[in-house]
Amino acid sequence: MPRNFASQLSWKHFSLTAIPRAGWLCAIGFLLLAIPMGSKAQSPSAVPEGIHKIKHVIIIMQENRSFDSYFGTFPGADGLPTKDGAFTVCNPDPRTGQCMSPYHDTNDANGGGPHNAAASLKDIDNGRMDGFVIQAESGRKGCGNAWNPVCTNSANPDAMGYHDGRDLPNYWAYARTFVLQDHMFEPNASWSLPAHLYEVSAWSAYCTKHDDPKSCKNAVDAPGRPLDFGGQKDAPDKKAIYAWTDVTYLLHAHHVSWGYYVIRGTSPGCTGDDEAAINCPRVERYTARTPGIWNPLPYFDTVKDDGELSRIQPLENFYKQAHDGTLPSVSWIAPSQMVSEHPPARLSVGQSWVTGLINAVMQGPNWKDCAIFLVWDDWGGFYDHEIPPVVDENGYGLRVPAMVISPYAKPHFIDHQTLSFDAYLKFIEDDFLGGLRLNPKTDGRPDRRPTVREDVPILGNLTNDFDFNQQPIPALVLPEHPVTDLVDTTPDAQPK
Repeated sequence: MPRNFASQLSWKHFSLTAIPRAGWLCAIGFLLLAIPMGSKAQSPSAVPEGIHKIKHVIIIMQENRSFDSYFGTFPGADGLPTKDGAFTVCNPDPRTGQCMSPYHDTNDANGGGPHNAAASLKDIDNGRMDGFVIQAESGRKGCGNAWNPVCTNSANPDAMGYHDGRDLPNYWAYARTFVLQDHMFEPNASWSLPAHLYEVSAWSAYCTKHDDPKSCKNAVDAPGRPLDFGGQKDAPDKKAIYAWTDVTYLLHAHHVSWGYYVIRGTSPGCTGDDEAAINCPRVERYTARTPGIWNPLPYFDTVKDDGELSRIQPLENFYKQAHDGTLPSVSWIAPSQMVSEHPPARLSVGQSWVTGLINAVMQGPNWKDCAIFLVWDDWGGFYDHEIPPVVDENGYGLRVPAMVISPYAKPHFIDHQTLSFDAYLKFIEDDFLGGLRLNPKTDGRPDRRPTVREDVPILGNLTNDFDFNQQPIPALVLPEHPVTDLVDTTPDAQPK
């Protein structure tokens, strides 16, 4: 089967936006008959040779960027299409009546566009990939909560803007030295909260009963709301109950250590397209015990029942553990708004923060046997030209930037495999759990997830990004504040 067969079939042969949601879900169900999902109960998967040289997996997830917006001009990557040096793609601009081509954007703070499930369908536009500027134009503006996924954070749409090595020198240095993945798709066609749920559990659901996985139903766009998500007192039926199974359940059962690190800062307080949500103020997230939409693990029943809430901890612990060489087997790091790169946060601040995290690992004892997976959670409304494959009713979503940074990463390598965040769980399960899966038929906690995502045939294997027999790559310690071409146009940066 050609790599893009599912993509072509899913969007070019069906007009999903022209029929009701129930109808296009049926259409997707028909498509899945052509793509075997491999979700039957099975013995543990075969563990790739050499993977156990990786003793520490570290996942750093930033926010809201598409692959083309960060690496669309990276040499050798499946980036922005060109012919004779000119871009061959564009998006209609309703303001001018013209078709807007990609352009180099040097602004440090960007706007992006709407990025919920509805916006995803409209951006993709049945495979034409031409709805990005229209969506940015139609998104809510002047929102009290600028991070609401129905909002646009710029008066002038910048969805077609891209950055390159002049703006993101450290990210491009990592990509040149280690592994750049140019077909990493968001696992769900939606926004941040579902993406972060997929990061740790390969599913997004809405549950009605604690400790009852079968009370959970599929929810690509509207899972239960975390405590600081806004509206829980007025809408108790939408509170966060995450009763399905996440990977920490398996890690705990097999005595594998893990940590989820959060920092002082702000995160989106609420979401939606109603007036209350549009004008919702930011909510301060000032301790590790005050989770946001980028920190869902405190709401998983498995974490509480296993007595492992303390593993969700301040980022200061990560720096100390990296210095001492005592990092857990699996680490996840979630940003605050300021360092997240989520519009309108500044790119330079996010790049500096990520560089500091990676430097801390590289300068510590755990560098010698670690794998750092750097990724962005969703596309943020920014243009990408690649049609996402369909694997079930939830995704995949649009492409996002992703890299593998490790002493055993293949040097100067571009991985063209089809990937999603499910590949991280697959790697963790193969490395530390002997190939066990989050499979409701085998993991002891049956839930109603539509697919065992780690075993979908289209999903590539991250071990392809490693050479466990090579001479280990030395640490690449970079300046945390590199010189860039980025221009800060925020009001407080202007001359008085």
